[in-house]
Amino acid sequence: MAPAQGGTNKTAKEVLDEFGKQVQEKATKNALLYQNALQGNLSQAKLHGVPIDVKNPCNFNYEIHTNVAKGRRKENPCRGRVQERFSDVFSGQCTNRRIKGNDDTTGGACAPYRRLHVCDRNLEVIRPDQITSTHNLLVDVLLTAKHEGQLLVEKHKKYKETHKHTNICTVLARSFADIGDIIRGKDLFLGTYQEKKSLEENLKNIFRKLYKELTKCKENEAVIKSRYSKDDPYFYQLREDWWNANRDQVWKAITCGADDNDKYFKKSSGGLYVFSGGKCGRNETNVPTNLDYVPQYLRWFEEWAED
Repeated sequence: MAPAQGGTNKTAKEVLDEFGKQVQEKATKNALLYQNALQGNLSQAKLHGVPIDVKNPCNFNYEIHTNVAKGRRKENPCRGRVQERFSDVFSGQCTNRRIKGNDDTTGGACAPYRRLHVCDRNLEVIRPDQITSTHNLLVDVLLTAKHEGQLLVEKHKKYKETHKHTNICTVLARSFADIGDIIRGKDLFLGTYQEKKSLEENLKNIFRKLYKELTKCKENEAVIKSRYSKDDPYFYQLREDWWNANRDQVWKAITCGADDNDKYFKKSSGGLYVFSGGKCGRNETNVPTNLDYVPQYLRWFEEWAED
């Protein structure tokens, strides 16, 4: 990322990004010892016992590159989701039945309209027994990110005609962060009919299965059990470290549809604007955003303020 121009005033998003950077760096340091065991590699992934034939998630076909048992298009991450992702007519969701931690007396967080229809259907219907390694789990998380990003890019083009201030890379960063919360069990959105509770239950069982697979390796068994057995059956620490080890690949997947002119920007500690390369920095070594390490309710407040 390269500096562009000066200035001392920071937007709410820039403050959150700076805060997230500090949290992300600490999380990475704490998880470093476990990164090799958790980092997914598509070249080692097998789907239904067959090695995957595509190494670039941008080329994934949801009918082929998924752990979901075939049938009725269940493997389509956007199945059943409302295709319109930006709206000046429909509101988000704020009720206590739909947002974890809210109550009717004091209120709380409101999920933005964009969040209501994240393309994560495939994660809802994977059977935990289908997860045999960190590698094939990564496939479906990347599939979710790819389809979420492509739909956002497509719908944002029309939205930007009347909302010139919006930046697609920021939009992608917000859904990237929401996917991170879903994976880590931190997501506040319960769904219109609390259907997201079943997604969380499924992910809990998926990571329990991954934990069992990881402990089969005698070389890693003791260290894996020492760090991750404490919060069984939720495995929050395992999920936290797994996200940290694979977030760079998820960013590359969610930005598959970004253009060469799309750039993520933020302010450096010196007050200069710093811009990513094209395609929202998907080809850079480090993920340009740290919004996934900012509490979800704060990100949502900032998003509402912008809209």
